[in-house]
This record gives sequence, C-alpha cells and structure tokens, in this order.
Amino acid sequence: MSHSYRHDVLIIGSGAAGLSAALKLPGNLNIAVLSKGKLNYGSTYFAQGGVAAVLDETDSIEAHVRDTLNAGGGLCREDAVEFTVANSRAAINWLLELGVPFTRNTPEQELEQHYAYHLTREGGHSHRRIIHAADATGSAIFDTLLRHCRLRSNIQLLEDQLAVDLIVQPASDHSARRCVGAYVLNSHTGEVDTHAARFVILATGGAAKVYLYTSNPDGACGDGIAMAWRAGCRVANLEFNQFHPTCLYHPQAKSFLITEALRGEGAVLKLPSGERFMERYDERLELAPRDIVARAIDHEMKRLGLDHVYLDISHKPASFIREHFPTVYRRCLKFGLDIAREPIPVVPAAHYTCGGVMTDQHGRTDLAGLYAIGETSYTGLHGANRMASNSLLECFVYAQSAAEHIDSCQASIGEPELPPAWDASQVTDSDEDVVISHNWDELRRFMWNYVGIVRTDKRLQRALHRVLLLHKEIDEFYSNYRVTPDLLELRNLALVAELMIRCAMQRKESRGLHFTLDYPGQLPVAQETVLLPPHIQG
Repeated sequence: MSHSYRHDVLIIGSGAAGLSAALKLPGNLNIAVLSKGKLNYGSTYFAQGGVAAVLDETDSIEAHVRDTLNAGGGLCREDAVEFTVANSRAAINWLLELGVPFTRNTPEQELEQHYAYHLTREGGHSHRRIIHAADATGSAIFDTLLRHCRLRSNIQLLEDQLAVDLIVQPASDHSARRCVGAYVLNSHTGEVDTHAARFVILATGGAAKVYLYTSNPDGACGDGIAMAWRAGCRVANLEFNQFHPTCLYHPQAKSFLITEALRGEGAVLKLPSGERFMERYDERLELAPRDIVARAIDHEMKRLGLDHVYLDISHKPASFIREHFPTVYRRCLKFGLDIAREPIPVVPAAHYTCGGVMTDQHGRTDLAGLYAIGETSYTGLHGANRMASNSLLECFVYAQSAAEHIDSCQASIGEPELPPAWDASQVTDSDEDVVISHNWDELRRFMWNYVGIVRTDKRLQRALHRVLLLHKEIDEFYSNYRVTPDLLELRNLALVAELMIRCAMQRKESRGLHFTLDYPGQLPVAQETVLLPPHIQG
C-alpha cells in the first residue's frame, strides 16, 4: 500500500550537495533527504582528489578564476565562476568546522606552502590549491556530513527511495506553475509513495552511466535532469561530457578511478614501449586539462590499436606513494599491481556531466519551488570543460546559496495541497525484464561508440535514430508494467542520452569536451547550447 508524506523541503540525492543543503537549511524546517540506494550510493563517497579553493596566501581569487575560465573553453559564465571561487574559502572553513579530516602539512611543508593543510595541484591549475584527505576526500567529507545530519532532529534520511517524477501544481500561466513534491518508488515495498513539499531540491548527480565505460557508481543515471526536463525546465550544455583520462584498466576493476593527483605529483603517461607521448599534444604535458589528456590517450590507443596506456609513478619513493595515495595503492595491489614498482594500465572513462538543469545563482530552476545543485545543475561554472576539483566546491557553494534563498522566502510559501496518489491500477508485473537489460546495454554501447570522446555528424545521427527507437520500447514498457528501479533508470538514461545527442548536434564546432571531426575548428563566439522542452515551447 502506498503512503503520502509532507515535508517543508524534499532533497532528492544524498551526496555532498544534498547533505550540505540539509545542514545549511534552518533547523525549523522539516527536511527529508532521499537516497536511491544506500546513503553513500553516489559519486561523492568515491571522490579521491579533493576540493579546489583559494587557501594559500600566494594564491589568489583572480588566479583561480582565470584558470577556471581557461579550462572552460570560453563558455563559463564569469559571474558564476567569480561567485563560486569567492566563496571557496568560506566553504572549506565550514568543512573544517564540521571536522572533515583533511591531510595536514608537516611543519616543513607548512613553511613552504603557508597553510596548515596539504595542498596538491591538478590539471589546469596554476597553483597548489586542492585540499584533500589523502586520496579518499569524498568519503571523509561524506562521513562527516552524514554524522552531522544524523544529529539534526529535523532531518530525515531515507534510503532505497527512487524518485519517479516531480509533482507540478498546474496553472493556466506557465510561469505560475510550481513544484510541490515528487512521486517516489519505495524499493522496500515496491509501492510508489507521494511526497508533498513546499520546496524540492534536486541533488541527484550526473549521467555518466549513459556510457559503457564510466568512473561513476551505478546510480549516475541523470535522474534529476530527466525529471526536471519532463517538468518543463530548460537544460544546457549536455554535449560536454568529461572523460576522466585515467581509469584502471583491469577486467575485475569495473570503474576504479586513478586520481588526477597522481599526475599532480609527477606520474607520467607512457605507451607499452615505455615512451612518453604527452609532449606531442600539449606543453603542459600530463598536467594539461582533462579533455586534452583524454583525447591524447584516445588517439594513441586508436593509432596503435591499444586496449590501454600506462600511468607511471614508480619513480617516486614507495613511502611517498603509500602515504599520499593509500587508496589507489591498496586497490591496485588487490589486483596484483604494485604501483610503487610498475606502471598502472589506464583508459579514459566517462566521468562528469558538465551540463545540466539551468539554474541561477541561488540554484533556482525554471519551475518555482524547484532547485538543482551539484552535478545535476548547469550554473555556468564549468563551461565547456570542468577544471579538476571544482565540482565538490560547487556543491558546497550552491548548497549554501539555495538554502539561503529557501530561508528567505519560506514564510511566504504555505503547505501545498496533498497531490493525488500514484495510480498503478492499470499496470501488471512484467515477465519480460530482459527487454530492460538489452536496451540498457544497447544504449550505453552506442553512446560510447557514437557520442564519445570524438564525434561526427554521421555518428550523432545514428545515435539519435537508435535512441528514438528505444524511447518507443521504453515508453510502451513504462505504460503497461509496474515501475522498477531498473526501468526508471533506463527511462531517465534514454531521455538524457537524447538530450546529450541533440545538444551535440547543435554545436557546429569543436570546443572543450566536445570534439567533432566534421567541425574541428572553434567558432569566434562561444554560445551555450540551451534546450527548451517542446511541451513548454507551445
């Protein structure tokens, strides 16, 4: 039997953005945080590198802004970059106050770096400005945020809850429509519950699971982007999918990312012959932005017919490697690789969705009452390419600004009427779930082959043709059978895949993470790719 619930704020997603928003919101609000799996299901928990911020006195806001704009390929919104970077130190100080165990400097390092905590440097950064907790920053931050959320009596944490769709209060005037909650599949009961809320925050992460090879956990299915689009929100720049250059290549490793910080500390890329190759692509070598490094690796693999290349840090002392990269060291050792003695086989993999639901500086979407923060959103910070370690920073800064905005207008927003319950009376249980697994596999394969690191018009046309056929099968399945987590994720992935393809088809140039052989040059004027839902256009 399904149930109905009321909240002041419904937060969909339990990563850095969602948990931070819950903690930043005032204590008088009743807050529910939904996680589609266990609370540590998202990408935050697995993040290795760290958080970019202006902390060292030799660094500056201007330098961080300039580096971000350079990495963004001319498409960043300068006001969003300046806003995020200007609030970076406050975000880190908040995390330190909460007790996040960032790695401290030795007294000698502190004299050199002028800061108590160890800062590393990653691709695209002109300074050491990445604060980290060894190479397990994500889990250190997540555990700290979760601990504080559990201490707050007004925050309810709900696991195994997969949002199906947003609930929109209709109005004759489109601008008067308002988000008043969400229908949510309770995986424990198999029923779809109704969650009414005065405010809804989407913090569902990205959509890298649309690709065959990804560094992301299984839940990165673009759920928030798909739900916002169906509810009438614009999306932008979804053609810019960041491929992390270095994921461990091993048949049993699945999706283990080799942190960018290894290259920041001197790891070099090599061919099987032992030859380095990055000097042929960029004067910054291994510290070039990720899109350049990923494209270089992809080109060398295709040129030589390789399954992978190598990342080598074995020239560093073993004690240094074990101290700074304990997670990577132990994980590789589990697969029989001693990175202190031998190079690591690596391949590029889909890692980060730079586009998303369009928002303003407060995280507000086109739909009143609906906010989007973190990787789900498009704030303009990342432009055509995300600079390393700016993503966690964005989560904290926009969680703060969204919480402040909700606080400022909470008194004027009353409780919405309880929406009608989910109607499952016309559907049956499926005995054809093989259709879901087949379509899932086909979708991820053609996205990898046709909408991957290097694209062409013909590849994009083929991808669009295939995804439109898949939509018909998925929609038919969705209309006739009870919803399941796998079906809902496939439905969302197929929609986000279509939005990615349509964005890529509109961009007649190569810029940042979008590289097409048909338009290898860059247009003189950089413009965002904005899509408006067809049912809103009319």
